[in-house]
Amino acid sequence: MARKEPVRILVGTRKGTYVVTGDARRRRWKVGPVAHEGNEVYHVVADPRHPGDLYAAVNNPFFGPEVQRSRDGGRKWKEIATPLNPLRKDRAFQMNEASPSTPVPRPLNNLWHIEPGLASEPETLYLGADPHLLFRSTDLGRSWEPIASINEHPARKDWAPGFGGACLHTILVDPRDARRLYIGLSAVGTFRSEDGGASWRPRNRGVETPFLPEKFPETGQCVHHVALDAEDPDTFYRQDHGGIYVSRDRMDSWTRIGKALGGDFGFGVASPPSAPGRAYFVPLNDRARVIGGGHFQVLEWNDRRRKWRRLVRPGAFPGDFGVQREGIATDALDPPGIYVGTTTGQLFASPDAGRSWSLVPFQFPAIHSVSAASPASP
Repeated sequence: MARKEPVRILVGTRKGTYVVTGDARRRRWKVGPVAHEGNEVYHVVADPRHPGDLYAAVNNPFFGPEVQRSRDGGRKWKEIATPLNPLRKDRAFQMNEASPSTPVPRPLNNLWHIEPGLASEPETLYLGADPHLLFRSTDLGRSWEPIASINEHPARKDWAPGFGGACLHTILVDPRDARRLYIGLSAVGTFRSEDGGASWRPRNRGVETPFLPEKFPETGQCVHHVALDAEDPDTFYRQDHGGIYVSRDRMDSWTRIGKALGGDFGFGVASPPSAPGRAYFVPLNDRARVIGGGHFQVLEWNDRRRKWRRLVRPGAFPGDFGVQREGIATDALDPPGIYVGTTTGQLFASPDAGRSWSLVPFQFPAIHSVSAASPASP
């Protein structure tokens, strides 16, 4: 991707969606358009297969969740089909008064993540929702198919929610094979499918659960987020409640890499396409849920060298900053840009893989998600 192209940062906040456009050097920023004012937007993503198309997971405590799409880069939005909760035996269902044995589907609690499919499947989308639900659309969101193999998984009765709810927050598609899918659920763990979602197997071997009596169960891990290495799609970087991990074998096993940090709690992780073998994390204090040391910080893991590096000079940005699971993103330029949104409404940006940092000069509402899209047109 040419470095001269501007980049759009898509920001989902507690009070709406913001499109932030940078210049070619990624140092000057324009905020707007703004949409979904007053709504919780957990995720906003661009569809690289259809330039100008954006999707937003919009949640309203009174009117319920909506999947919304823009066809013009965020200027106009429209609700497309929003699925209902498909579970037939879930106690969260209302009962039909005329026929008490017939459950009536209720709306989903919240929408968490929207993932476009591969270029070979130009109309496929995936949607993750609470409570622990996965959907697929093969017509760009005009309709949604519940993926029963995960939604009605036989072990589902034992799945517990994380602090943020029973969210299915991570969806990854192997860029070499559209049938190989990966998901992350709180507080359940990661799963892999080799058959397009027809079946799933938990993939959490080696990940510790410090909050459970059994420290290394098959499931029960509170995975916060997972990123895929663009050059080596067998490699994944994982931020858990119980530490930072890497897998180099399609999630068959995980190795903890964060112990050297002293504390490796956090929520977000991102890995840039132009810097394979590297991943970026934001360290948080487990109890306070803010970056430790009283200042902003981002950590880089170099998997080839097996080394950590702190990217922000201590004290450069003093304050107590929280960052949520979708709150860090990278663009596809070279060197990669890194973008971090905070729960107090700051958006930090680095145009050069973390060598320099600045604040986008705008006070956002509390930021739920950050994603990058390029080019900036239309």
